[in-house]
Amino acid sequence: MRIGVLGAGNMADALATQWARKGHEVRIGARSPEKAVALAGRVGHGAQGGTLRDAAQFGEAVLLAVAHEGVEDALSQAGPLAGRVLLDCTNPMEPPFERLKTGGGPSAARRIADLTGARVVKAFNTCPDTVWRMAPPEFGGRPLGVPLCGDDPDALAVARRLVADIGCVPMDGGGLARAGLLEATTAFLVGLWVAGEDPLTMLPPADAAMARAPRRTSEAVH
Repeated sequence: MRIGVLGAGNMADALATQWARKGHEVRIGARSPEKAVALAGRVGHGAQGGTLRDAAQFGEAVLLAVAHEGVEDALSQAGPLAGRVLLDCTNPMEPPFERLKTGGGPSAARRIADLTGARVVKAFNTCPDTVWRMAPPEFGGRPLGVPLCGDDPDALAVARRLVADIGCVPMDGGGLARAGLLEATTAFLVGLWVAGEDPLTMLPPADAAMARAPRRTSEAVH
């Protein structure tokens, strides 16, 4: 698959490297093409670097991997993305993780979809680059689950393939309307991690969480 990567930071580095190793054709774009070329050289496996427009127009799938503050500028330089598969791994959060930069409005993913007309899938936003660099991201013998939120079945199929290609398990997170919940969940988790807490301790196994309490029976009194 041809994958365009918008951004030359840590997330772009981690995911582009994983996909290039799996045989995907990767082209990285950045505001500074020199940085994209340098990153492509580190990624190897035939990866190429250039402008944001180069990467956006190259990819059958496009990963948006820039800071939240730089999203609009990056998209304006990327050129037309209407109808394209766009994976959004951005997070509109900042310390102390008490609220999102999107406020009470639409999610970052929804705004990106409205701005570009792309088939947006929220993905890869729940973990830092250090996790995505693992080959595979696996903990206690269990592969990492990656929640996906999107409305387009074909775009979701592409996202699921790219999740599986790095050794993770795609999870159905629902439509793009639920992307805001995923963004807020990530901010909450990061706040717990920063505070030294382990979020896993608050999550029971699925069978326990979904189990129904036994119904009480009562005898009728006549």
